[in-house]
Order: sequence, then structure tokens, then C-alpha cells
Amino acid sequence: MNQSGPTLQRFADPERLADALSERLVLGLRAAIAARGTASLIVSGGKTPLPLFERLAVTDLGWRQVKIALADERWVALEDEGSNERFVREHLLHGHAAAASFVGLKNDAPSAARGAVAAWRAVAKLARPFDVMLLGMGDDGHTASLFPDSPNLSKALDPDAAPGCVATRSPVAPQERITLNCAALLDARDIIVSSTGETKWRVYEEALSEGPVEDMPIRAIFRQTRTPVAFFWAP
Repeated sequence: MNQSGPTLQRFADPERLADALSERLVLGLRAAIAARGTASLIVSGGKTPLPLFERLAVTDLGWRQVKIALADERWVALEDEGSNERFVREHLLHGHAAAASFVGLKNDAPSAARGAVAAWRAVAKLARPFDVMLLGMGDDGHTASLFPDSPNLSKALDPDAAPGCVATRSPVAPQERITLNCAALLDARDIIVSSTGETKWRVYEEALSEGPVEDMPIRAIFRQTRTPVAFFWAP
């Protein structure tokens, strides 16, 4: 139970952060496999997880029992450089980790809104609660693709809503996104938010202050008491 906000883990540099984060994920996934015979890992896109993915890919932890999905995705073709699925396939799903199963969010629907139900239907086949939920945090306080001022944000941030996928819009291109809603993000045994840089430290401090969750959606993760949250940070 997360009683008093996130647990803070500070590191001297991004390399040490990646080492510690990799160790934590490996321990969590191995424990899940030992306890239930399978493990589920939700990862975020963007370039920040690259050092972590490189470490995980060369670690033999029983990847055949691991199923991986994304917390959010840009509604672009899988060949597009902006595709989170493409990034995960290129940088995580090789070496030992190539044996893992992967479930993408992008499907053949013409829009994220029309593809949201099918996307969640695919992700919901993973063992839940998800064993590890790895999230990032933007300069504007967004997490996954839950952006301030996104349409229907209040509904997407409702922790008591049914877990699912929702269509959102990013303030930068490509704007059309799909994301797990807050209820789905919280449906996890362990949540880790990882960020680097002084700007992100200031965002973290602001997120811990008073203010609406709609202004900084990461607050919905930090303030809840359902799931333990750790914040990993390095300069």
C-alpha cells in the first residue's frame, strides 16, 4: 500500500539509475515467474528507457514466461520512427528478451478512438495485476499519454473507472495517441516512474505540491494509495 506518496530513489548519474532499475525489474519479474509461472511487464515509449532496455535484453531471466505491453502508443504505422512498438522491438526484444511475448496497442482501426476497445482487449489478456508498470514523466507533468488539456482527461484519470484504453491527443506531433487509463495503470503490483535531468526534478517537486491532477496527470499516480510507487531519478 502506498501511504505517503512515491518512494524516492536518487542516483548519481543515468547509468547507475539504469543499473538499479534493471535489477529491480529483473527481481520483480523473476519473483512473479516463481510465484505464478508467468510475469507481465508494461513499459513506456520514448528514448528514456533505452539504457534499461539494453540491460534487460542481455539478462537471462526466463523471458518465455514474460508478456510485455505498452502503457501508451502514438497512432502511427509500426514502421514509423515515432512508433513505441518499433522502439521496443528494436531495443528490448532481442538477445535473451527476444523470447518474451509482446502485445502492441496499435491496430488496424482508422483512429485511436475506434481502436481503443480492441487495444484493451489485447492487453487485458496479460496476467493482472500487472507485475511491473514502468512509466515516464514529461516536462508538463504527463505520464503515459495522459496529457494536460487532453479531451476527456478527467474521465481518463478517474481511478475508479473500468480499466481500459482511451484515445488522447498530444500537444506535439504526432498528436493522436492511445493510452492505458489511470485505472489500468494502477492495476499493478509495482509502479516505477523513471526520469533524468534537473528539469524533471523540478517537475517532480511540483507534482508533489497541491493542485488539480488535470494540471499534472502524474499526480494521479503519486497521490493514490492503491499501488506502491517508486520515483527513480538521476541528474
